[in-house]
Formats: sequence, structure tokens, C-alpha cells
Amino acid sequence: MFLSHQYRAVLFVSLLALQMCDDGMQGCVDKQRVMDVLRQMEKFLKGQEIRFTEGLRIMKSKLTSLQNSVSKFPQADQSSPISTCPALEVPADGKKFGSKYLVGHEVHFTCSSGYYLVGSATRVCQENGSWSGVSALCKVGQCPPVATRRLKPNAPSPPLSRSAPPEWSVVDDPEFSRKPRCVKVDRAQHCSCDAGFHMSATSHSTICQDVNECEVFKTDSGLLCAHTCVNIPGSYRCSCPAGYKLLADARSCEDVDECLTQEHNCSRGTTCVNTGGGFQCVNPECPHVPGNISYVKTSPLQCERNPCAMTSRTCHLAPKTVSYHFLSLPSNLQTPATLFRMATATAPGRPGPDSLRFGIVEEGDARGMFIMQRSDRQTGELILVQTLLGPQELSVDVEMAEYSDRTFQAKHLARVHVLISPYEF
Repeated sequence: MFLSHQYRAVLFVSLLALQMCDDGMQGCVDKQRVMDVLRQMEKFLKGQEIRFTEGLRIMKSKLTSLQNSVSKFPQADQSSPISTCPALEVPADGKKFGSKYLVGHEVHFTCSSGYYLVGSATRVCQENGSWSGVSALCKVGQCPPVATRRLKPNAPSPPLSRSAPPEWSVVDDPEFSRKPRCVKVDRAQHCSCDAGFHMSATSHSTICQDVNECEVFKTDSGLLCAHTCVNIPGSYRCSCPAGYKLLADARSCEDVDECLTQEHNCSRGTTCVNTGGGFQCVNPECPHVPGNISYVKTSPLQCERNPCAMTSRTCHLAPKTVSYHFLSLPSNLQTPATLFRMATATAPGRPGPDSLRFGIVEEGDARGMFIMQRSDRQTGELILVQTLLGPQELSVDVEMAEYSDRTFQAKHLARVHVLISPYEF
């Protein structure tokens, strides 16, 4: 804090006069006057202190604002790494142009004479740190004329020879053709195509033709699409069969449950059963058994036996309940696979059976494809043991018998109807 020359002079004279008066000298300055000067100086110093403090506060505020604005610059954040993509290898029997792997930079690939390029001739480093397009490979075969040629200054371009396009190239369609991008480096012209296109040539021009990814990768089952691959300019898309929807990964398919989404036309009195790619409207009837044995429906998919006469042993041996089950499975399901479980249910206050027996009653055309086994004391499982290919439908009847003190009590029948989809999803 600094004082003006005038105030420093007044302060010096006042202090000197006060000292002289203390020494008893004649003609000293009035003491009261000196005290007034000192009070004025005290007020002045307080004002200077306040202004100085306020100036410091303003300067600190401006410095903080400046630091905040500078920190917003990308280059100022030393802790944030610069986004880069991993290094790309030079394809065997080919060349790579471009050595920078920062976001927005391009890398170009070409193949040597006698080889053709499969994949992306140009790849761009994206903001997420990955490269666009697919890996470039050079394969042996009839190769389109190499796009990189060293020419003499002002010399005309040599004529391009006509070659048959490879089977994975889309030709004769303007939507699948584009002009190449060319630059000159050290008097050599380098041409490249967008991702999803490859260099082709006629006797008059050079052009970028679409790469049919569906053809290139068709030998790799399931690599691109779970169902159908559709080629589009520069890329491809996957599609699913009717009754299925494409998942978020853009390649897998999932069955649409028309019963759950209410997209069915089942009438009242029938039950909608979802199947692979569609649905069925079912209304199973209760079994008709000879003799005085009859059943009544207690739910859309279950029947119960009417009370038996005390003397009718045949009625007591007939299933007490008959239930209907519809299972929709994909084709070629990995085995063994547990499809269905049966368990006993005892009414409150009544003792339950102390023993259960499970088995397959009737297999029909599903003979040898299923087994029934106990999983615990109260539960049995129907297990698929042979691979099933769709589309097809199979039925199998399984039963559970209840015993108490080794005496037969009742049995329950489950009719399982298996619907196999034509697809493996």
C-alpha cells in the first residue's frame, strides 16, 4: 500500500512537531491539531485498505474466470488422452497409405498386381476409437488395374485393360457405383474408394464398384446375419423372416409373441399358443374313455375326471387329471434339454402321497427322442435327448402316479405337444 507525497510530508511534519513538544521546545505545534491530522490519516489509511482489498478480490475473480475459460480448451486438458485408433497392419501382398491414427484421419489400402482387395479400401478413425469399414485383405485372382501408377510429367495415362469383375462385385447399377478419390503424392497418383467399394476399371475409365459383403462372407456361416443378408451400396443389412424381429445388435432375430402382443385372431373359446414365427389357436377336448368314465373341463387346458363309482376299478385307474401343454422350440436345439416338469400338489389338511412314479405313456412318432426322470422326491422332468430339426410337430404323453404305503392312489396325465421352428432362433 503506497501513500501520496503530500500525505507522507504532512505525516512527517506532524510526527516531528509532536516529538518537539514532548521535548519542551518553544513554538511547538498545537497538540490538538496534531491529533486531528493523525485521525485524518487513520481514516485515509482505512479507506486505502478497503480499496486495496476490493482490488485484490476483483483481480482474484477475474483470474478464476480466466482459468475456467482456458480449461475448456481441448488442448488445455492434459489429463484427457488424445483419441486415437489402434494401428492397422499392412495387408499381405498389398500396401497401406496413411500413418496417422487420430480421429478423422484416413488410411487407404491397395493390392499388388495379380491380387484383388476384399474389404474396405478406405478406413476412417472414428470418435469412439474404432475404424470404420472392415479389414482389408488381398486375395489371389484377376485383379482390377492397380490404382497407384507412377507417371512421367505431363504424360498421358496408359489405357486401362478390361477385366471381368469378381463375383462379389455389383456392376451395371448406378446406385452401386461411385467415382474414386484421387490425390497426387510425389508425382504418383493414389486413388481410393469409399468403405464398402473396390476399385474397378473399363477400357475408358476407373470406377468404384460396391463390394457385396453378403457374397464375400457367405462361406462364414452366421458371421454377418443370423438369417438373411441384404446387400446395400457400401454396406449391408440383416433381415428376419416373417414373425420375427431384428434385435438391437442388427444381426440377430427374435420370435414375436403374437399371443402376448395381442396380434392374433383367435376367437373366443380358443387359446392362443405362440409358435416360432406365428401362433396357433387351440381348444383341446377332454378325452373320451369307454365305460362310465367322463371328464369335464376345469380350465382351457385342463380336464378333471368326474367322480367314479365305488365299484369301478377301471375308473379309479384312469387319469384323475389330464393337462395339455404346447412347447415352441427352435430347430437344432442343443441336447439334453429339460422341457417340462411335473409335480404333485396336495390340498391343505390332506396327507400327500409318500411316493411318486413318473414315466412316458405314449411316444408316437417321438419314440426315443425323450426320457422322463425324477429330479427330486416330488418332481419329474421330461428331457429332450435327440436333436430335432424343424419345421415339425411332435406329441408325447407323460404321467405321474401317486402312491401311499405302496398303494396306488391316483395318476395324472400330461399331453405335451412340441412345435419345432424351421429356424435356429
